[in-house]
Amino acid sequence: METLYHQTNKQIQEVQSQMGRLETTDRQSVHLLENELQARIDQIFNQLERLEILASKEPPNRRQNAKLRVDQLKYDVQHLQTALGNFQHRRYAREAQEREREELLSRSFTTNDADTSIPIDETLQFNSGLQNAHRGMDDLLGSGSSILNGLRDQRSTLKGTHKKMLDVANMLGLSNTVMRFIEKRASQDKFIMMAGMLATCFVMFLVVKYLS
Repeated sequence: METLYHQTNKQIQEVQSQMGRLETTDRQSVHLLENELQARIDQIFNQLERLEILASKEPPNRRQNAKLRVDQLKYDVQHLQTALGNFQHRRYAREAQEREREELLSRSFTTNDADTSIPIDETLQFNSGLQNAHRGMDDLLGSGSSILNGLRDQRSTLKGTHKKMLDVANMLGLSNTVMRFIEKRASQDKFIMMAGMLATCFVMFLVVKYLS
């Protein structure tokens, strides 16, 4: 487990250092870097699943500490996933704004012989439509990110529930052993009590007989 733990921690640190390159990478290559980082984050999540299984198999005196270490790694990689999602969201929004600007600047306006006029109303409607589309894209990306985080949280919750069920099963096994010991001791105490009662009755009989 120690080897896999240190390997995963090293990979998280490498992804953290590469995250700083997102802001300086050119537009043609940034999506390739995003895909690479996402693939490495997914790989780390898979390794964390193995670490959780290994941590649950640790001796009782080291199990809690092992689980805490794995939870810290999980928190770090979830933070990286959120940071990558936020960067992608900002990039999509920035690119959408640039496309809107280019479309407005390249739009040709109509003229007529009687007078020269610009169809302001139509341009405003077009701009309003682009803004609505931009907001819709933001909402869609935000919903997708929320769904992804929700799925990851559900997966973590299910794993935690599974581990708790295993712990309860282990506790029940221990409890059954203790209950059998208690039942055996109760039977012994019952025989001792009955023997004591018989001895007391015998002594009382002797006392009454000789004193009377």
